Amino acid sequence: MTDLPPRHLVVGRLRKPHGLKGECAVFPLTDDPQSVFAPGRSVWVTSLAGEQVAGPLEIGRSRIYHREVLLTFVGYDDRAAIEGWRDFLLSAPAETLTPPAEGEVYLHELAGFAVHDPAGNPLGVVTSVEEYPTGLMLEVQGRKREFLVPFRKEFVVLVEREARRLVLDAPEGLIDE
Repeated sequence: MTDLPPRHLVVGRLRKPHGLKGECAVFPLTDDPQSVFAPGRSVWVTSLAGEQVAGPLEIGRSRIYHREVLLTFVGYDDRAAIEGWRDFLLSAPAETLTPPAEGEVYLHELAGFAVHDPAGNPLGVVTSVEEYPTGLMLEVQGRKREFLVPFRKEFVVLVEREARRLVLDAPEGLIDE
């Protein structure tokens, strides 16, 4: 049996070099940037296609700057060394990141979750997560048709990550067959 490479999750978007000494502006895509981008941690440069372009890169210095994080990488000491990474993504092995808390889930994991009503009756299966200006919507394949439901606490009342199940308190008329 061969070892599979570790699964990586995207944690930030490389924006642009900052200054002349190898500092790079990163827009964080994590709710814990102080931990994820701490000095000594390793990250990988990843393309939009999910291919690793560079890494592992050891974070040398990290500081919050407005809504971004300014990072330096060990061995990359000037602007030219990081210029080619503009608009790429930063990823980290999933096992090095803090797992979701009870009742939380990574959005990419939701596809395939079973959907039940509060009484335990099956309503369908999540087929995708869509982002709209009003927020995240779950596309659910029901018995006879697909329907969209807002991924909000008042509708999705329970998320069971280990069981790959969520409980939906659907608005009146949403899932009428």
